[in-house]
Amino acid sequence: MLRNRNQTIYIIFSLLIVIAMGFLFKYYSGPAHQWFNDYGAAVFYEIFWCLFAFLFARSRAAVKQIPIWVFIITCILEFLQLWHPPLLKEIRATLIGKWLLGTTFVWWDFPHYLLGCVLGWLWLRKLQGISNAKKS
Repeated sequence: MLRNRNQTIYIIFSLLIVIAMGFLFKYYSGPAHQWFNDYGAAVFYEIFWCLFAFLFARSRAAVKQIPIWVFIITCILEFLQLWHPPLLKEIRATLIGKWLLGTTFVWWDFPHYLLGCVLGWLWLRKLQGISNAKKS
């Protein structure tokens, strides 16, 4: 039980780091700010969802499956940005809706989603390794 609690602490700490970095990138205004705002933040968005899902599913299989599903779902959300029904317009008009669903379809987001999921997978593997090392 204590091992699981320690892993939860590491996951929550990781989430806090990723959230802070995501907002830092999203609102960064220095050199290359457009890349940081639009694409760098997307990398942290993917890592966040990988870590968040890992809070609820921590098996070895989950470490492999979570980044794949996060990538698939995020790609679906990206394609949904091409669709503008009234309900989605209302959701996207809110700050949270804008953060979660986005507003503009951009092909260049996909490689950054992939990068974020690969980094998320590596992060999950590391967290899984920390948990396994503590068992010894």
